[in-house]
Order: sequence, then structure tokens, then C-alpha cells
Amino acid sequence: MTNSIHKDIVDNMVNDPKVRIGVVRDSFYMFFHFYFSHYVKYPTADFQREIMKHVEDNQKNLYVVAFRNSAKSSIITTAFPIWATLGKLNKKFILIICQTSDQAKLHMSNLKSELESNEILKKDLGPFEDESDLWSIKGLRFSKSGAKIMIASIEQKIRGFRNNESRPDIIILDDIEDIASTRTRESRDKTYAWFKSELIPVGDRGTRIIAIGNLLHDDSLLRRIEIEIENKKLDGIFMSIPILDKNGQPTWPGKFPTIEDIEIERKKIGNDVFWKREFMLEMVPDYTQIIFRESIKRYDLLPEKISGVRISIDPAFSTEKAADYTAVIIGLTVNYSSAMKIYLLPNPINEKMELPKLINRCVEMNKDLYKRFKCVPKFFVESVGAQKGIVQLLKDVGVDSYEVFVQGDKGARLSMANVHLMNERILFPNTGCKELEDNLINFGIEQHDDLVDAFSILSNSLIYHEEGYIGF
Repeated sequence: MTNSIHKDIVDNMVNDPKVRIGVVRDSFYMFFHFYFSHYVKYPTADFQREIMKHVEDNQKNLYVVAFRNSAKSSIITTAFPIWATLGKLNKKFILIICQTSDQAKLHMSNLKSELESNEILKKDLGPFEDESDLWSIKGLRFSKSGAKIMIASIEQKIRGFRNNESRPDIIILDDIEDIASTRTRESRDKTYAWFKSELIPVGDRGTRIIAIGNLLHDDSLLRRIEIEIENKKLDGIFMSIPILDKNGQPTWPGKFPTIEDIEIERKKIGNDVFWKREFMLEMVPDYTQIIFRESIKRYDLLPEKISGVRISIDPAFSTEKAADYTAVIIGLTVNYSSAMKIYLLPNPINEKMELPKLINRCVEMNKDLYKRFKCVPKFFVESVGAQKGIVQLLKDVGVDSYEVFVQGDKGARLSMANVHLMNERILFPNTGCKELEDNLINFGIEQHDDLVDAFSILSNSLIYHEEGYIGF
């Protein structure tokens, strides 16, 4: 970002402190380009101007996903909190939250260093004080206004944070997720629950949340927020800025004027996964992925002629916290001239239950599905270890059931199932199967994979030919 401010304005600001202070208090853009001009090494990008405009507007929550080294942290985490307290927003309490306490300390060190070494900023808008509070969290206080900036981490308890009578006016989240924290659904749910039940209540009615980060997983906090904003379930602005726009042109032409410059940068990075994830904002897993989201094909309406109903069950009967889930998936078969297809019904079962409850659920499903589709449902049940004998129990209560004897590892069975997906022999509903889809896409890193097992059973039942059992 090079300075694009008109020379006459700059001259007046340099020569007259009153003009300078009046201008920078009214405009975050001017504040950044004057006091933080040492950050301004390339012409300002349009997306950077847009970020500055949004944070200055003091209205909606803002969530920014931008490529590595796009200056988003310099703008939002370093410069904006200072301007928000000293400029026209006149905020009294800014809370910045990082992922770890070490990162929080580093941010505070950088912020203090900036304020201590920026002589003109100190002269115009200081002094600034370093303080420690009862939680041993470092903070900065602005003596003239009584405003305060604090930095904490998601590891720390933040309930009850106040600056005198003021709750946080603005909460900034700076990269609170990483690959490790998004690896399992349990971890992702924990972060989401923290955001909803711990972070939001810390603020007041008018508190703004501004978050920056990257989309590290299709079910990460920022991705969930993006979807909620798209579906109008959450109010806010979501910005996504890869290093190349949708037309393949650099989004920061001042720093990367041509595609050739982008290619030079890509070769410097070397790691293709890192480049796609951190610069192109593509959600690339760090493991060997079997099923990709684009492989999942969908249907709008069920066919009129249903040839059969198939239910796959991966049973587990412990209700202990760490135990597996019982997974049940229902599919409708349709015979076409080319091949049979399976249409999955929404809302598969994935919960902990004991054997009697499973038997009762199967009896209920058997009656309901027969009534709806006029076909006798066939239940395919994984038979291994303590699960053996379930098929006989189901037969005893009138449920048409078959044992499935699994062979080989789960990845091999899922690879077989993936062939049916790629051939469009298995179709998903538009909604109602998100958990199943996430489990399939993230197989190998999720703590539980019971839905994956049930899906493999159902999809590979396409090779079932009435022998009374199936083995794969």
C-alpha cells in the first residue's frame, strides 16, 4: 500500500497538529496511512479500502477471510483498535482474542512496541499505559479518554470483562482456529459453542464482533458463520479475498501487478496444499481424502416408482461418552435400464442407544417405510463381535434383515462406495445429510466414523443379489 493521499492534505497534516488530529480522528483510512505509513509499502488494494470502510462504519459485525500477508491483521488487529478508541468511534473497551495465550502475549508485545516507538502518535494522541489486571492479562489504557485495549485467548475465561462500567464495545477475533483445532467435529463444535455461549454474552447490546482468519475446514467456525449469514440466520458482513479473484486477476495489483508475479510468489511457497489453503482460500485437507464434496450428487424430488427400500445399520450399544454411535441410513432403490440407483433419505440416525431401543426403532421404521413406499424394507446390519445376533432378533420381530460381514479396512470399503458416487448411482437430498457428508469428506480425521460405515454398507449393497447375506 503506497500513500495515495493528496499532497496538499498531507502537507497540512504535517505542518498543523490540529488539522492532523482532526483528520485522523474522523477517518480510519487517513489515520492508518499517516501514523502507520511504515506499513504502507504498496498501493492500497480495493479490498483493503473496503475493510477500512466497514470497520469505520460502526454498524454490522464483520468477518474477513483473506490470503496470507494481505495486511488484514495490520489493519484490523493493530491499527483499528487504537483508532476505535481515539477516533470518532470513541470506544471505551476493545477486546482482542487470539487462539493461545502465547499468541495473545505476542500481539500485545507488537502493539506496545508500535505505540512506544511511534513518536508522533504518542505526541498527538497519547500517553498510553501498560497495565496488568487480576486475570494477568496485559492491557493498554489511554489516559486522555480512559479507554482500554485488552488481549486474551480462548484458553482464558472472559466472562465479566469490563473497563469500569463498560463491557467490550468491539471484540476482535484474530485467527482463533488452526488445522489442529478444526480436525475433529468435537473440536469444531467446542469452538462454535464457545463463540455462541461464551464470547457473544461478554459484549453488550451494541457490541460489534470483527473476526479475521481463514477457512481451514468446511465445518469451521468461520465457514458456519458464512453459511448463517448467507441463510440470513446471522446478521453481518462476510468478506472472502483470495490472492486471485474469480476472473483469475490479482486482488492486490499494487503488490502483485501480473499473473507472473503471482506465479513467482507461488513458487516461493512451494507447498501446493499451503498455497491453495492460505492464498487461494481453498479448503484443502491435510490428509489423504477419499471422497470430495464435488463427488456428491443430489436430487430435488424422489422418483415416482420406487423398487425397494434399504436400511443400513452400524450398531453400537454403549452409551458411554467415548463410545461409538449407532448409525442408520435409509435409501430408496430405483431400477433403471442402465443400473440400479439409491436415493438417500434425509436425517440419518447417528446417536448412542442400547439394543432394545435399536430394535424398537427398526420396528417403527419398518412399518412407516412400508406404509409410505409399499415395499418391504430390507435391513442390512454389520455383523461383527458383540453385534452378532442382532439380525436374528430383528427377524424375530418381523423385520426383513441380513447380516453384513465386513472385510478389509474401512478406507478400502469407502473407496468401493466412492465408485458408486462417481457413477451417480447414489444420490443425496439437497438438505438433511450434512453430518453424513462431513463424515465422508473428513474420513480419517473425525473421532467417530459410524455414519461412514453405515454408508459403505448401504452403497455396497448395490452388489447384493439375494444370497441372504453380503460380504465386503
